[in-house]
Amino acid sequence: MAEIYLTREGKEKLIKELQELQKRKPLIQDEIARAREHGDLRENAEYHAAKETLINLMHRMMELDTKIASAKIIEEQNIDPDKVFIGVTITIQNEDGDNYEYSVVDLEEADPSASKISVQSPLIQGLLGHKVGETVEVDLPAGKAKFKILKISR
Repeated sequence: MAEIYLTREGKEKLIKELQELQKRKPLIQDEIARAREHGDLRENAEYHAAKETLINLMHRMMELDTKIASAKIIEEQNIDPDKVFIGVTITIQNEDGDNYEYSVVDLEEADPSASKISVQSPLIQGLLGHKVGETVEVDLPAGKAKFKILKISR
């Protein structure tokens, strides 16, 4: 897996989720053992549901483990603070004069309701590498739009 960039908070969140899943694993294994005691496994819905839950849990645990191992902490990277890039907070203005502030994060940490927007989003992809004062035309799913970069901070 390629490197991913996370805040310290984001990495801690992934670690906590992994720890919670590790606690759940023995409980699901116990469910499988209890379901096995009910007889014929071919027609045992409880057994099959528990097995599927365990498979999904193991998949997520492996995914989290890989992400945690390959994560780079944004705050420790030598990122140009004068350009739009992952790890910065930007204030932009649309053509109607409305201002928006977003923290640019990796997809794993994206939460639009908390103004954390993924570096992979069309908006940020269009703004990457640009500086304060620049007006940038961005291709969005709804069409082209212009945004002026008012502020970039770390």
